Amino acid sequence: MRPQDKTMRLKIRNLVQQAALACVGLTVCVLVLQNLAHSLRDSTAAEERPRSPKFLPVQAWPERAPRSLGRDYEVAAAAGDSNTVLREGEPSGGRREEDLENEEEAKQRRLLNTLVATATAQPSTSLDDLFITVKTTRGFHHTRLDLILKTWFTLARQQTWFFTDVEDEEYQRKTGGHLINTNCSASHNRRALCCKMAAEFDAFLQSDKRWWCHFDDDNYVNVGQLVTTLADYDPLHDWYLGKPSIRAPLEIINRDNVSQRISFWFATGGAGFCISRSLALKMMPIAGGGKFISVGEKIRLPDDVTMGYIIEHLLRKKLTVVDEFHSHLEPMRLLNTDSIDRQVSFSYSQYGTEMNVLPLDGLDPRLDPTRLLSLHCKLFPNFSYCSA
Repeated sequence: MRPQDKTMRLKIRNLVQQAALACVGLTVCVLVLQNLAHSLRDSTAAEERPRSPKFLPVQAWPERAPRSLGRDYEVAAAAGDSNTVLREGEPSGGRREEDLENEEEAKQRRLLNTLVATATAQPSTSLDDLFITVKTTRGFHHTRLDLILKTWFTLARQQTWFFTDVEDEEYQRKTGGHLINTNCSASHNRRALCCKMAAEFDAFLQSDKRWWCHFDDDNYVNVGQLVTTLADYDPLHDWYLGKPSIRAPLEIINRDNVSQRISFWFATGGAGFCISRSLALKMMPIAGGGKFISVGEKIRLPDDVTMGYIIEHLLRKKLTVVDEFHSHLEPMRLLNTDSIDRQVSFSYSQYGTEMNVLPLDGLDPRLDPTRLLSLHCKLFPNFSYCSA
């Protein structure tokens, strides 16, 4: 290539590069001018139209709200009409712009408090959260189950199940299919009792309920008060609720080390007791799948004592005493009849010719020797037989 051709090519390349740079610069200038024009137009339009008050950012979220919400978490009542649109800087009833911002901040705090209350609220308890089991036997179907079916069962048909030791088509029909034959012995010995309790426990584990409440067939259950009582406890925590029938913890020989003695409380089955699902799941490796019977055989004690042994001794979870549970081991005549509606369970018994029953007026004692029909009428006077 000749030297003059090479020089010409270099000149052309330089001219092209300069032209490209000029085009880029011109494009940048045009874009800048366009942005300025848009900004001026938006600014003018913004001055001509109202602007909504700004939302103030939430400064911080509580790391962990208290389980029982105090005044710091109370949801304040809404002040004024939240649907009113205000112009920034425009007085409303003499309010300044600063007042409007404070009001908006208050709204945000109320929203935050509502979210905290919703996120940390204890799960509410309803009747549908309960799995109620009643231990019975074939010899008491006609005498005891008929009384239950006529009274409190009518208030908790879907939640209550009867665990017995025989097939009984009549009572299967009367209970709406809620009679379960455990195939356990009909005797009242330790193994038979633990066998039925094991069946009740396993049935609860297979359900989706939050609470298991066990009662005997001589109990009257004040269903509404039972739900109210359980509402004070969180089923996501470990709860063993009931009432002991002894004045001191039971002391027994430690079967794992016979030279030692151990002591624990247990809720008497005759008054009823309730266990949260959280605790039941911790019991499952020890007592589930029928293993409850083996534990009872090991310590050689009845079903309710075995329950206390598992919970208090093995799992180290304490019994929470609920005085509103009552068994036939208590003198029923000493109960204050003015507070009956606040009690959870009742019972009755007979010692010779003396009846241990509630001191209630009502139906003829010949028709109602246990006084549980009269109790039901006192609590629910609209039942047809209450006017007899």
